[in-house]
Amino acid sequence: MDVVSLLIPVAFAFLTGILLLGYLVVHPLRMSSYLLITCVMFFATLIAVSFGFWGDWTSTAIAIGFCVAAFLCGYIIMAMRVLSTDEKRILPPIHRHKGDPGLGHTAIIYFTHGESPTYTPINWIKQFREFDEQGVAFMPWLLRPFFLYNLRNRYLRVGKSDHYILHVLRLKEIEQEIRRRGDESTRLYLSFLDYNPRPDVAVIQALNEGASRIVLAEVFVTQSNHTLEGEEMVEALHPENYGATVAFTKPLWDSETMHKMFVDRANAVLMGTPKEKVGVLLVGHGQPDEWDKEFASETQQETAFKESIISAFVEDGYKAENLSVAWMEFKEPKPAPRIRELVANGVEKILFYSASISADAIHSQCDVPDLVYAAKVPEEIKLINMGAWDNNPLTIQAILERIDAVR
Repeated sequence: MDVVSLLIPVAFAFLTGILLLGYLVVHPLRMSSYLLITCVMFFATLIAVSFGFWGDWTSTAIAIGFCVAAFLCGYIIMAMRVLSTDEKRILPPIHRHKGDPGLGHTAIIYFTHGESPTYTPINWIKQFREFDEQGVAFMPWLLRPFFLYNLRNRYLRVGKSDHYILHVLRLKEIEQEIRRRGDESTRLYLSFLDYNPRPDVAVIQALNEGASRIVLAEVFVTQSNHTLEGEEMVEALHPENYGATVAFTKPLWDSETMHKMFVDRANAVLMGTPKEKVGVLLVGHGQPDEWDKEFASETQQETAFKESIISAFVEDGYKAENLSVAWMEFKEPKPAPRIRELVANGVEKILFYSASISADAIHSQCDVPDLVYAAKVPEEIKLINMGAWDNNPLTIQAILERIDAVR
């Protein structure tokens, strides 16, 4: 067998594996280029094998075997590189001198989960790593690029995630309400766990601008590793060394105002449908059972949150048997069986909420609707996606109540 004739298609196959992996995970603006080059390299491999070993079927079979192995090597090497990607963060400097009492005002750091408006794989790559470290069963790592490919497709389906902009608008409404109260000194800062700016960056900005008191407003449903991570970012800066006191609000799982918000939004879309003919499904996020061992409060509080919302609906005149709950992932039951149960009860309209998502995101814009529509309800039953939390006045009020409680 001619070694040179073998090395050429093997090299092409190796590059094809690398390029295919790149195509699976690359940003949408570059995926067409990656796909084109991948296809070109694939056909170049076929041509090199065909012309290099024309008529010699044994050599052709051997060459194909080597090419398949080279393709897999390229894919695996690129997968290892992509899945080991980490996010480099450099904190800005604190210019304020230690012991400086500041200018006397309060800084409210609005802190929530966060999601990129457009596709980026880094947060899920970090999530994979966390699953592995904690022994959470997940798909084999060689298949994880296909998970990222599916994530990108979900972004492409909905166009973009509305998560970031909704939080920006919500913070503006919170600020407007604070100003209406006559408070002109308090300053507000936006921060996210999985998007920029992070809470530590927001706190540094607040310290540099002279804040004497810092309130981390945790816009989450539950106490979890997410809220703990944000608190740890803030505490690691030791704001007290710079003359600033720090307070953390409680998550919103037991906020009666939040419970009423869901009912208020439902009543706004009834359009004459009697309440006894309306079904409501609250879809929680859910976390792995392994996480429950460390943060039992996550599932307990998320469950209590949904139960309290159900109680608020009952108090408002909705029928208890037409109110149900489900989980998006990791837990049972899933939405489709619950939807079918509501249909069997004879409802005419079903409202479904991504109850634990702080603002519309890929979960509420794509994932939860897919799980609900899998029930394939009769056409005469109207399914209404109520999404995640919106900027209803009661949402603003609930967050302010938590802030007021620690100021």
